[in-house]
Amino acid sequence: MFDILTLNKIAQCGLEQLGDNYRITDDESANADGIILRSFKMHDMVLPENLKAVARAGAGVNNIPIDKCSDKGIVVFNTPGANANAVKELVIAGLLLASRDIIGGVEWANTLTGDDVDKQVEKGKSNFAGNEIMGKTLGIIGLGAIGILVANAAVALGMDVIGYDPYLSVRNALKLSDKVKVYKDIKNIYTKSDYISIHVPLTDSTKNTINAETISQMKDGVKILNFARGGLVNDDDIKAGIQSGKVAKYVVDFPGKSAVSEEGIIAIPHLGASTEESEDNCAIMAAQEISEFLENGNISNSVNFPNCSLPVGNGGRITIIHKNVPNAISKYTDALAINISDMINASKGDYAYTIINTDESIPESVVEKLYGFADVLRVRIIK
Repeated sequence: MFDILTLNKIAQCGLEQLGDNYRITDDESANADGIILRSFKMHDMVLPENLKAVARAGAGVNNIPIDKCSDKGIVVFNTPGANANAVKELVIAGLLLASRDIIGGVEWANTLTGDDVDKQVEKGKSNFAGNEIMGKTLGIIGLGAIGILVANAAVALGMDVIGYDPYLSVRNALKLSDKVKVYKDIKNIYTKSDYISIHVPLTDSTKNTINAETISQMKDGVKILNFARGGLVNDDDIKAGIQSGKVAKYVVDFPGKSAVSEEGIIAIPHLGASTEESEDNCAIMAAQEISEFLENGNISNSVNFPNCSLPVGNGGRITIIHKNVPNAISKYTDALAINISDMINASKGDYAYTIINTDESIPESVVEKLYGFADVLRVRIIK
């Protein structure tokens, strides 16, 4: 029996993916085997001693203490692509909101009174004129699951789309419209784009990607969209860009104090993934990831350990989370001292994961032997 702690409301269709072998609780004091959450901030949380996996029903994992989890051999999953369509649709809405003063027009129209509202509308509508996006250039920073969908949708709307992603995978490249031109130098995005949309995770290297220096390279009147993370854009620099006229509009789905009630900034209250369909997709994917790991030891879509899967055999199975050090596998197999029928090992940065199938059941005494190696973080015998 596995205990699963939910730190946010998780869609029921996701929890239903967990079978009778699971107990679901929202009691933070529970010694849970797994955690499923959305936006709950775990950094100050005492992690349960029994915790083996954390699954974020969403893409960003800034609310999870990744380093602490890694050191304890706790696998952290996210759900890439599960909310991508929802975010894509809001980005397209953001493009239109940045181009046409729809918000200002609606607010003005709702102030009109009298019997001649129709005449007032015709007289005042010119104050809210904007531009069309067809034929304009959209630059996309980050061509992952969301960036690709945005790029392809913008192409379909008649925009010229250019992109930048130094880590563009072959799989993602094959999904990208052949009308999208991908540059190796990000400066091309800054200098050529009428609109710029950023779609990268927030890390030390991506923080403040949009800043005074990069803004100075952009076209006058550029419109910037941020539906990824607030820290990717420097708030003070974007405000200065708007006040100088360099930046015409900034549309942000992660507004802070300085972004609300600010002329030229369209602050959206983090609605990117806030659709029923997206929440269901993320919950289902998160539950499937965590159950596959707890039951079979297989890892997919982990942010701190490598993807690593092996079909379950007829004998025993042991999994080892360990540091990525030389000659580790030979030490483990010698300690196991059982005939191995199948094995797989994969690494990611400083960490690695090994799955071993054996022809016979594995005695618990092996676990103690493996924990004797300083590089071993967690050992599990899969029943």
